Amino acid sequence: MPDGRQQVIAGVVPPELYEARIREAWPSVARSPGMASLGRVLTRTIVLAPLAWLVMSLGYFGKLAPFLARRYTLTNRRLMIRHGLKGKPGQEVPLGAIDEVRVKTDANSDFFRAADLEIVSNGQVVLTLRGVPEPEGFRHAILNACNAWVPGRKRGPFVPASATK
Repeated sequence: MPDGRQQVIAGVVPPELYEARIREAWPSVARSPGMASLGRVLTRTIVLAPLAWLVMSLGYFGKLAPFLARRYTLTNRRLMIRHGLKGKPGQEVPLGAIDEVRVKTDANSDFFRAADLEIVSNGQVVLTLRGVPEPEGFRHAILNACNAWVPGRKRGPFVPASATK
């Protein structure tokens, strides 16, 4: 008898058995718009670039500090913001409640290749993930998880990959 950890297809676990992590992202420096803007501006100068690296390193390595650590975790049951080194769940949204995921860009988005993701449920933003690296990929992972694991979810028409070119 399987114990719930054995899977027919490697990595595919139904939510009824246990919660499995699909994807995790640590926020980039763009999570702090003031620090990111200052770093972006200073980086454009040759003389002040080392100062920019120092300023941005506080944000970059600060995310690993025991009380400041934060990461965004997508599982087969929910999307959550986890805090601390142990990853204690903070804010969360069940996959069944997610209607839409919006990418919100700003002046720093192109430089840091990061943006904010707004999670919409019942027409309102219920969760904002700030400074998500590669936001479009994470957005698609969320939508794909919703389509795969939420029973009875209405799926749109199939669009082949060749049609998007």
